[in-house]
Amino acid sequence: MITAGSLNGMVGDFLFDERVRTERAELEKLGESAAPLFDRADTEALNALINEHDRDITGRLLVLDTSGKVHLDTDHELTGTVFESEEVDAIVRRGQSVSFGVHESDTGRMVNTQGILFTLNPSGAWNSYCSARLVSRDEVIGVLMLISPVTDMMTGLFSFRRQMILIFVLVALAAVAVGFLFASVLTKPVSDMTKVIQRMSKGNFKLRVPEKGAGEVRHLASAFNSMSEKLEALDETRNQFVANASHELKTPLAAMKVLIESLVYQPDMDKSLRIEFLQDVNKEIDRLSAIVSDLLTLVRMDAGSLQLHLETLCVGDLVEENAHRLNTMVRKRGQTLNIDVQDDCETQGDRGKLNQIIYNLMENAIKYTQDGGEIDVTLVREDGNAVFSVKDNGPGIPADALPHIFERFYRVDKARSRETGGTGLGLSIVKQLIALHDGSVRVESEEGKGSTFIAEIPIKEE
Repeated sequence: MITAGSLNGMVGDFLFDERVRTERAELEKLGESAAPLFDRADTEALNALINEHDRDITGRLLVLDTSGKVHLDTDHELTGTVFESEEVDAIVRRGQSVSFGVHESDTGRMVNTQGILFTLNPSGAWNSYCSARLVSRDEVIGVLMLISPVTDMMTGLFSFRRQMILIFVLVALAAVAVGFLFASVLTKPVSDMTKVIQRMSKGNFKLRVPEKGAGEVRHLASAFNSMSEKLEALDETRNQFVANASHELKTPLAAMKVLIESLVYQPDMDKSLRIEFLQDVNKEIDRLSAIVSDLLTLVRMDAGSLQLHLETLCVGDLVEENAHRLNTMVRKRGQTLNIDVQDDCETQGDRGKLNQIIYNLMENAIKYTQDGGEIDVTLVREDGNAVFSVKDNGPGIPADALPHIFERFYRVDKARSRETGGTGLGLSIVKQLIALHDGSVRVESEEGKGSTFIAEIPIKEE
C-alpha cells in the first residue's frame, strides 16, 4: 500500500508538473504580447489578442490589474469584479513570474497538489489556475490567468489509483502466500526434527529425519541423523552394559547363595567340606569385589573424573615389580615368564594407573595361556614412545573376535573366562587408562599361535 501510494503520488506530481510547464510557456509568451497593450489601455487590441488565443485553448483567460480587478474575461462573467486567489497574490505580492494551483470548482478552495490523489474527493470537480505576470519597464502592471478544467485528468488519475492499489493488493497477497509457502518449505525440516526430538525424548533413538533440500538445512538434518545414530549406539551400549553388569553380579551372588544355603541346611556337614564351601564363598566375594571395583573405575572414566597424578618414574621398574608379583602364579602353572627391559623409559606418568595397565596385560596372558606355556614381556623405546608388549604362545584369538577384544564384558571363551575369575572389563580399562596417557594399545593374534598385546605410551619429560 505504501509503495502504491508513493507511485500514485509520483504520477500525479509528474502530470501537474507537465501541466505547469505547458501552461507557463503559453502564458508567458502571451503575456509578452499582452503587456504593452494593457499598459497603454488598448482594450480593443487586447481583446482581440486574448480572444484569438482563447480559441486555441481549453478554459478561460483573465486579465487583472495589480489590485485583482478583472479587466477582461473571455467568458464575460468576472469583468469589473475583484478576483482573489493565491495565484494572483503570488505574482503581485511575492514577485513570482508564474504560479499554478488546483481549486475546487464549487467552492474555489485551493487544494494541496502534493499527494493530491489522497487529499481530493474522487466525486468532485476541479479547475487549475495558472497565472503569469504582465511586465512593462521592469515593473509588474498586471496578471494574466488561465483557468482550465482538470476534472477529466483527475478522474483518470483516480482510476489509475484504484487499479494500482488493486494490483498492489494482489501482489502483496501473492507475496504473502509465497512467503508462507517458502517459510513452510524452510521450516518443515525443522518442524520434522522437532517432532523426532520429542519422540526421542521418550527413549526412541532409532528415529531419523529425511535429508531433503540443500545447503544448511540438509547439513543440519545430516548432522542430526549422525547424532541420532551415536545416541542409539550409546543407548544400546548402555543397555548392554547394564545387562552384562547385572549378569556378572548375579553369577557370584547365585553361587554364594547355593553355598551358604548348603551350609545352613546341612549343620552336620563334614568339617573339611564346610571349609571348602567357605573358601568358595570367599572366592566369590573377591570376584564380586573385583567386578564392583572395575565398574566404579569405568564409571569414573566415563564421567571424566579420573585424573592422572603425574610423577617421574621408570616404566622398566614397574615391569620388574609386576613380574615379581605374578611370579607365584607363573610357578604354580609351570609357565615361563621372560622379561626383556631394553630401556628404563623414564617418563612422567601416573604410577598406580601404569601399574594397573602392566599388571592386567601380564595377568591376562598368564590366565589364558595353558599350563607350561611361555610369556615374553618386552619394553623398548621407539620414536619417543615406551613400547610395552606381552606375547604368549596360548590358543590365540579368532579373527572375528579381534575387533571386539577391548569392549566391555566381551569374552572370547565365556565359560573359561569365568573359571579364571575374569570380569570381561580388564582390557577395556587398560585401553582407557592408556588413552589417559595419550597412548594406544593393539592386539596381534592368530588362532592357535598365541597373541601379542602392544601398548605404546609417549615418553614425557619433566
